[in-house]
Amino acid sequence: MAAPSLAIVANPMSGRDIRRLVAHASVFPNTEKASMVQRLVRAAGAVGVGRVLLSTDTMGVAREVRRRLDADRGRGGLVGADVEFVELDSYTGTAQDTTELVRRMASLGARVLVVLGGDGTVRAAAGSSDLVPLLPLSTGTNNAFPHVWEATVAGIAAGLVTVGALDAAEATYRAKALRVRSGQREEIALVDVCVASMAHVGAKAVWQPETLRELYCAFAEPHAIGLSSIAGIVHPVPRRSPGGVRVCLSPDAPRQVLAPLAPGLVSRVGVAGVVPLLIGAEHPVAVDRGTIAVDGEREIELGPGDLATVTLTADGPLILDVAAALGAAGELGRLDVPAGDAVTAVDGIRDI
Repeated sequence: MAAPSLAIVANPMSGRDIRRLVAHASVFPNTEKASMVQRLVRAAGAVGVGRVLLSTDTMGVAREVRRRLDADRGRGGLVGADVEFVELDSYTGTAQDTTELVRRMASLGARVLVVLGGDGTVRAAAGSSDLVPLLPLSTGTNNAFPHVWEATVAGIAAGLVTVGALDAAEATYRAKALRVRSGQREEIALVDVCVASMAHVGAKAVWQPETLRELYCAFAEPHAIGLSSIAGIVHPVPRRSPGGVRVCLSPDAPRQVLAPLAPGLVSRVGVAGVVPLLIGAEHPVAVDRGTIAVDGEREIELGPGDLATVTLTADGPLILDVAAALGAAGELGRLDVPAGDAVTAVDGIRDI
């Protein structure tokens, strides 16, 4: 049987959409993504992971990881787990690449999937992750869903679940999801669904506040960035609460709030009303012409006569909670080593 496998998908396109220009935000460099992968591999290897499945790409992330691992081996340094590069027959440069890579990794026996990207990348991964827990790490433009964890710490948590030192039930939770239906088409969002008056999908990213009409959120945190920050300001909803929130928006509404819609972009948004979202309740979209964005990217165009609904569900992806995993590991002694064993400090972890 194959060794327990940790999978890593590093999206080379994350942190590079048009909002980086209109919001004057910096680009998350692919060299840092390669560094994060290297630290994940070392940390996972330190807790017993023997095999890491790593996505390949056409923009140099996987190539840089391979170069660094070869350099480490040449110097006789610590590499960590063995890395197996997972390739696609062809690359589209779209979210479909992430979806297909995750599908292949799941079929190869991945027990945990680490995703380097933003909200859109995690959404694409969730569509084919099935029962494999996801650990989303922020490397995107808007990162309302992924967390900012040091890759070394994340690698330890993911590694412990991968090798079975922690039961997945001790370290994961089931996220909520928003499901959008329009005709025969269905899309999923993990953070928010926004209906705007803009008629065309165009560059996909949403940042013009005067066009926003309806906002549905699975959760809404006051400290978030992106569209869900609007709901987080007026009606916060925790990630693990059993419901969500719907916000009606209008540029001339009596209540106006300032919300961080993208990095460096704080905009005035008119809030016309707030309604709780219940699990399983189907909500018809009231706008008869416009576009629907899922997790910050416009995907569906609505014309006169087109019907669309949004439903909050409790069957989103399994998410690995790093804090819970490491807390359980400490209580259960999963990181203890016998007295007298030789250990070597590497990147803040111990090579056992």
